[in-house]
Amino acid sequence: MSKIVVVYHSGYGHTQKVAEAVAAGASAQLIAIDAEGNLPEGGWDALAAADAIIFGTPTYMGGPSWQFKKFADASSKAWFTRVWQDKVFGGFTNSASLNGDKQVTLIYLQTLASQHGGIWVSLDILPSNTKAASRTDINNLGGSAGVLVQSPADASVDEIPQGDLDTAKAYGQRVAAVAAKWRG
Repeated sequence: MSKIVVVYHSGYGHTQKVAEAVAAGASAQLIAIDAEGNLPEGGWDALAAADAIIFGTPTYMGGPSWQFKKFADASSKAWFTRVWQDKVFGGFTNSASLNGDKQVTLIYLQTLASQHGGIWVSLDILPSNTKAASRTDINNLGGSAGVLVQSPADASVDEIPQGDLDTAKAYGQRVAAVAAKWRG
């Protein structure tokens, strides 16, 4: 079995709930980036030992949170020494708006993984984009590069659309399956 880590920042708890769904699908360890942009004790070692790393961050102002960006910038030591070379990567993001420029955040995460020499895993779930579609459907927001989640600004953590959480769990399963094949 592959060792998978979900490393994420959550400003208000919504992205944490998504991280938990991704981790449940991937049977992954969760590592939270704190409010100051730091990892807990042993976080860097866990990432170095992982076969797959899944990034998660809210989308604020068209990109990742500053806390996630601080973590990404701090990963330059792992980049320089190629510690994450050939690992499997994935990513997810959450914002209050249906669009909210989430795709830009996913591209940022994909670029970060590529800079580390990683292998990016797409969502590989067709969008739910018919007139009969609802927010409870899987991949209702039509992502392809990773998981897109929408949590209205006035919604509690428990009000994240079930379809988004189901998409997150399915994506975790996909990353785990790809990591197992890659590890072979």
